[in-house]
Amino acid sequence: MRKAYKFRLYPTKGQRERIQFTLERCRLLYNRLLDERKVAYETHKTSLNYYDQANTFNERKKHIPALKQVHSQVLQDVAKRLDKAFQAFFRRVKSEEKPGYPRFKPVGRYDSFTYPQGGYSLNGSKLKLSKIGDVKIKLHRQPQGEFKTCTVIVKNGKYYVSLSCEVEPKILPKSKGTIGIDLGVKHLAITSDGEFYEHPKFLRESERKQRVKQRAVSRKKKGSHRRRKAIRELSKLHEHIANQRKDYAHKVSRKLVNRYGLIAFENLNTQGMVKNHHLAKSIVDASWNQLVQYTTYKAEEAGRRVVLVDPKNTSQLCSNCGEIVPKKLSERVHRCEHCGYVQDRDINAAQNILKRALT
Repeated sequence: MRKAYKFRLYPTKGQRERIQFTLERCRLLYNRLLDERKVAYETHKTSLNYYDQANTFNERKKHIPALKQVHSQVLQDVAKRLDKAFQAFFRRVKSEEKPGYPRFKPVGRYDSFTYPQGGYSLNGSKLKLSKIGDVKIKLHRQPQGEFKTCTVIVKNGKYYVSLSCEVEPKILPKSKGTIGIDLGVKHLAITSDGEFYEHPKFLRESERKQRVKQRAVSRKKKGSHRRRKAIRELSKLHEHIANQRKDYAHKVSRKLVNRYGLIAFENLNTQGMVKNHHLAKSIVDASWNQLVQYTTYKAEEAGRRVVLVDPKNTSQLCSNCGEIVPKKLSERVHRCEHCGYVQDRDINAAQNILKRALT
């Protein structure tokens, strides 16, 4: 299975310039390839694919010498990214979703490039990148398995590398434990065993700082150095909040996977739920999809199972007798008139989720 390791890079001034140069060449190439596809379809009704465009790179280098300063496989990956964008576009058209035609990348919106096979190697505290040099890397843990791809990422003035590796799954000892989990706004997760995982509300706690920094951006003149600096400060705050969410989701998901052999979640339509303006911010802050995603990939690696069930009536159904007990969102206790069962509303829902996963 594939596993990604992300590390911080500390390039020298010259290496930073070469990384930025590579990003800019990739961005311009992406836009050029996108324009060629667009023109080919509009004028000749023909669709170009990855091979049609990748086979032109040797000829392009004769006319654009700067491309020779970028590793050949990095350039090929640009064409692959665009091809994936078009494949996703056609898939959405076919399934009658909002198509979302691939967009041109403006300055500052192309922030990574990938070595898909070779051109890089890890030697102690240095990551050797072709055409860039030996870049200092902070290895806070040792990557395992065989390297498959290497992606250099620039975010908020910081440099990172994501190493995708082929690793052997670390199968945990078998566990007969099963758990159903109800995802909520007041608490992030409530288990069928009655355990509550708090909702840290990272976004809510940082709202004041966020408003201050957003006002700072709006007051600066567009295109000015001070506005760019204010935007960077705001981006750093958003990154900090995102990192807090990731860290908490990793901790909760790891605890669940270590303890249970089967973990059941509701298959929630989060995109539809955030249309409720009263709950949208709390739902986004809770980041339910992230918790489910992290739990799923950890479970797959550990030989455990995650099941997504239909969420319909999980809160209204009595987990003891199966009868529907209508209640408003404000009612936090489940009281069944049919069998007399009394339970916390969310625990009752989690028990229903588990039952559906087991049937």
